[in-house]
Amino acid sequence: MTPLNDIRCELGEGAFWHPERQEFFWFDILGGKLHRRDQSWDLGEMASAMGWVDADRAVIATETRLALFDYASGSLRTLCALDAENPVTRSNDGRADPQGGFWIGTMGKRAEKGAGAIWRWKGGELRCLFPQITIPNAISFAPDGQSACFTDTVTGKVMRVALDTEGWPSGMPVCWLDLAPEGLNPDGAVFDADGNFWLAQWGAARVACYAPDGQLQQSVAFPAPHTSCPAFGGPDLRDLYCTTAREGRESPTPLDGATFCAKGIAQGQPEHRVIL
Repeated sequence: MTPLNDIRCELGEGAFWHPERQEFFWFDILGGKLHRRDQSWDLGEMASAMGWVDADRAVIATETRLALFDYASGSLRTLCALDAENPVTRSNDGRADPQGGFWIGTMGKRAEKGAGAIWRWKGGELRCLFPQITIPNAISFAPDGQSACFTDTVTGKVMRVALDTEGWPSGMPVCWLDLAPEGLNPDGAVFDADGNFWLAQWGAARVACYAPDGQLQQSVAFPAPHTSCPAFGGPDLRDLYCTTAREGRESPTPLDGATFCAKGIAQGQPEHRVIL
């Protein structure tokens, strides 16, 4: 499997296939950059996740704010502050939900215990959903729009929570997938069109697929151990993209931090639009 290009990220994240532009994007959080295959933007601060608004604009989460990004100019316009008064934190994993909201996790820049949270922005309101998170990841939404998943990576547990008709959590999260006994570290995740859950596992050099009942179905290996965020893309949404990281590798190889694409893996679902 060959990388998309020569870019190597210190901390690759935010794998994202834009359904209208038919282009793949990803972030290097620690490098403060947004990438696509043939172009990079220096965002001036750490940034980690995006959701599309239309063909020209996207919502981007940075270490201090949610901002509206213009592809043509590369400019950012602040929509709201994101834990900006807390210099300890930055954004991490995030994704748009089926109801047009945007979920984003924050965490300590040194992974300070419980320093982060999971937030949702909808209709101009930013609300803290789940506080005291150490490393928020795996934010993803079942195809029927009735539930969301997320994890605090250090726990090894993927949680699932029901959503109301407006996309807000209804009830308490429950543990859906416990990977702690296997010593696996859940990172970014995405659901496919059939409701299977594709989870990057930091340190395991793979993205693992779990059926709706939580049973392991298959895994896709990547030639870098710190797999961080998957996304389905390509013209028919059957290609599995995955970012990786050099961070935490004592002796990085030339492929650590690369972004990869495995062809024809499963049928993905389109990324949801953020409604401003």
